[in-house]
Amino acid sequence: MKVTGADTVQRLSVEDLSVHYGGVRAVGSVGFTVEPGESVGIIGANGAGKTSTLKALMGLVPRSAGRIRLGEHDLTRVKARDMVRHGIGYVPEGRHVFPGLPVEKNLLLGAYSRPWDKDTHRQLEEVYALFPVLREMRERLAGALSGGQQQMLAIGRALMTRPRLLVLDEPSMGLSPKLVGSILDVLRKLREEGLSLLLVEQNATLTFGVTSHCIVMENGEIAMSGTSAQLSHDPRVREVYLGL
Repeated sequence: MKVTGADTVQRLSVEDLSVHYGGVRAVGSVGFTVEPGESVGIIGANGAGKTSTLKALMGLVPRSAGRIRLGEHDLTRVKARDMVRHGIGYVPEGRHVFPGLPVEKNLLLGAYSRPWDKDTHRQLEEVYALFPVLREMRERLAGALSGGQQQMLAIGRALMTRPRLLVLDEPSMGLSPKLVGSILDVLRKLREEGLSLLLVEQNATLTFGVTSHCIVMENGEIAMSGTSAQLSHDPRVREVYLGL
């Protein structure tokens, strides 16, 4: 099964990214990389700047400064709607599925940047293989799905773009531990396929379980970074983010 464009994965480079809302700095000079096939997590408390960092990366909020590159392509001035054409799939916080459309049409809309042809339907079958419950509910309105099913739908819709990099914002929000485990299993499978992942989460346990490297943000800045294994054993991280 190949639901991604992982065979053409490229390096993401973010340099000196800054975001201001009015006169208030939300993110200040943040920089990091996601190497081909690497999975990177960003953790931090509410208001740490995690989501603002992702939204600025995707062009959903204005950047005060910074440069973004994917492989040889400079994406700094690329509009949000065109990021998918450069191989970045985005799963937003809150899922944002189309509630009045059936599951299958939600998924097909994820392939809007390509012609709907045999390849599109083959991709659809691969997403259904990854999320069998979506196949069972393909004719049901997305608004009638549970929170966990909507999260699966949001991930499946992003995978319909055949991304080189999958960006996820708080995928575990509002989900039961069992469903969080299911999402974790899917992200691990995608990682094993070689897809690059950038994951923002408050759930540090989930983040450490699926990523190879992690960034800790505080007050709009990077406070710590390292391998997920290293940070998961750091006394301060264990106390603040793991409750140990």
